[in-house]
Amino acid sequence: MHVFIDAFRFIARNGQIPGQPHLTTLSYYSLETAKIAAYAMAISIAIALPIGLWLGHIHRGSFVAINAGNVWRALPSLAVLAIGVAFLGLGVANVLLALVVLAVPPILTNAYVGIDQVDPTVVDAARGQGLTGWQVLREVELPLAVPLVMAGVRTAALFVISTTTIAALTGYAGSLGEIINDEATYHLSGVLGAAICIAALALAVEVLLAGVQRALTPAPLRSRRGGVIETLPVGWIAAAAAPGRLTHKGQEET
Repeated sequence: MHVFIDAFRFIARNGQIPGQPHLTTLSYYSLETAKIAAYAMAISIAIALPIGLWLGHIHRGSFVAINAGNVWRALPSLAVLAIGVAFLGLGVANVLLALVVLAVPPILTNAYVGIDQVDPTVVDAARGQGLTGWQVLREVELPLAVPLVMAGVRTAALFVISTTTIAALTGYAGSLGEIINDEATYHLSGVLGAAICIAALALAVEVLLAGVQRALTPAPLRSRRGGVIETLPVGWIAAAAAPGRLTHKGQEET
């Protein structure tokens, strides 16, 4: 139990060890870890999300979206680091490559499944109102797919944050992995303190993304408990996509 107490003391001291004032602070390592994770997530979302949404919209490419994604997910991050050294050398670029390989599969797969599984009668109703393919994707399919799409993003974010510690293995001294991999200097209390910071950072990101998911979900789609209603009347969806054209029961206004 005293090890946990020492770990929290280490956190309270901001990672400083008595007699070694030259050591980098814990807050700096935490900020750098968050920055690396943010860069990796931004790249992953930019790559995977458009592809997944489009493939789900046209109902094609399930092999690419699901099977190929699972192949990527099976690649060990350390193996990707080792392979990346030959092309990128040691440094943050190699770390970003490993994290992107880890984050792309859940984002791509969930984006595809979320759009692909939208009720086709809802899509037909929207098209019957004159919406273009882009409008159907943006105004009908995507709002209904927000829970699954965001689930992929949230899963990828947790994977990335928990794996940023491998940055220390590339010679990049800018993540909490620097502390975790240096028990000789920071002792067990420091290693445990850094691990607690990683867990706290992952929890904070999860709460943040849950708020983003709720903000992106249209208010009528939220249940009273803050979740998402899975099925809604076709007429209501069409009315939401083309306000003023239908009543809430899907009947044309007279």
